[in-house]
Amino acid sequence: MSVASSVLIPYASYLRVYEPLAAFPEPERTHWARYARLPRTPGAQEELRRSLADLLPTPPVPVPVHESGEAFVAHLDGVVVICPWRTRLRGWLALQELAGQFPEPVLDAMLPPVVRVQVESDYERWLSRNPDARPWIRTAVWQVPLRWFALFGDEDREYEAGERPYGPGERPAGAGADGAGKAPVLRYRTTMAQARRRLARALRALRESIDDGPMTEGLIEVGRWLEEFHPRALVELDFGGLVHAVPEEWLAADRSAAQLAEGIAALRAGDGERASDAYGRLAERWRTVRDLRFAN
Repeated sequence: MSVASSVLIPYASYLRVYEPLAAFPEPERTHWARYARLPRTPGAQEELRRSLADLLPTPPVPVPVHESGEAFVAHLDGVVVICPWRTRLRGWLALQELAGQFPEPVLDAMLPPVVRVQVESDYERWLSRNPDARPWIRTAVWQVPLRWFALFGDEDREYEAGERPYGPGERPAGAGADGAGKAPVLRYRTTMAQARRRLARALRALRESIDDGPMTEGLIEVGRWLEEFHPRALVELDFGGLVHAVPEEWLAADRSAAQLAEGIAALRAGDGERASDAYGRLAERWRTVRDLRFAN
């Protein structure tokens, strides 16, 4: 298994959009401009710690009372791009999905009904004042949805190997205080223009070759989400906490975007058998990851 940190990390992947400062209205633009100049900004680990801490009180706080003023910061061709956390909005959306995944008695044990009713009421009031709100981050648990790979090419892949845990007296500068090594990183990054082009090509190939199905519907839904953002944005797929769930050799060998692109190219060439084989191998690879959710 890969190197784990001292913090329990949800086994989730993330699809993020980073927009240039020009995409934000004032006074938010000024806030993010100042934020991006900070010497250090919190990362995904810190967001997770804060979210998990809110679940400890009795009753738990499943959604923050106030929206986060934090963001992920990156650079695209020398331009600062911002991905707001919007933790409160994402918490509301996650609770809506949760309701469809568990029986009501299980939900009641996890989150008391009175808490869920209050959260739903808060969201409805907020949404009436913010009807066009959308998250900059999408989350998937125990998987990377295969449709997300359609936005990227193998050339967008960025992989950093992890470092082993260190024993007493041998911890180098930068390693965790508890001796934990650095976890591996696997992500894809591309421009919004490229992501939209790839998605459009994939949709065209699917519609010309097979009947509409879950992959086609999923791509349409992701495409509508991408249309909400600035055309000069950065799109990122981050394997996130999944790097702690699978062996590092699995990560190093993963070429899921290339494999999906192979299947799409086969469809365009009219080779349904090769397309089916490529997609089948990719689906089986990720089925083994999803099955870990139910492992002992």
